[in-house]
Amino acid sequence: MTLEEKVIKLVIDQLDVTKEQCVLETSFIDDLGADSLDIVELLMEMEEAFGVEIADEELEKIVTIKDVVDFLKQKGIN
Repeated sequence: MTLEEKVIKLVIDQLDVTKEQCVLETSFIDDLGADSLDIVELLMEMEEAFGVEIADEELEKIVTIKDVVDFLKQKGIN
């Protein structure tokens, strides 16, 4: 399973959305209707699943699924 697939699976499970809704350009708020609490919970799951810590200033930059994937790649996760 690729990093993108792992991230998308977490998004599907956490936000209760379909695989078809989740492409790299998908915005958590605009496309999936997530609110700030949903996003915090999702990113806490990402931190646990991938063993990383997401600082508040990095959190503000994460808007799409691609942003999460890029962030994880920067942290050396493949």
